[in-house]
Amino acid sequence: MIPGGGQPNMQQLLQQAQKMQQDLHRAQEELANTEVDGQAGGGLVRATVTGAGELRGLKIDPEAVDPQDTETLADLIVAAVQAANENAQALQQQKLGPLAQGLGGGTGIPGLPF
Repeated sequence: MIPGGGQPNMQQLLQQAQKMQQDLHRAQEELANTEVDGQAGGGLVRATVTGAGELRGLKIDPEAVDPQDTETLADLIVAAVQAANENAQALQQQKLGPLAQGLGGGTGIPGLPF
């Protein structure tokens, strides 16, 4: 319902929706091009992911490599990737959260809880 009982200006609503869509698309592109890091084992293993969650790199310090204990190395890799993904999710929320609120809720992006 419009205050004063008038009809909504459809052209204006369409323009606002198009602007929000453009802003969302721009933010998604920025996320895809922004890299965040996560680390484990005091920095022995570092993972780099994009703000969209794509794994881009993995660095393993030679000190983390023990041929007799590959399970620990695997755990460090998983922890570093998880930390990087958490940082990517925080970046997504920072960039897309305000836009999602303007759209009335969800962004349509899997994995984003808002």
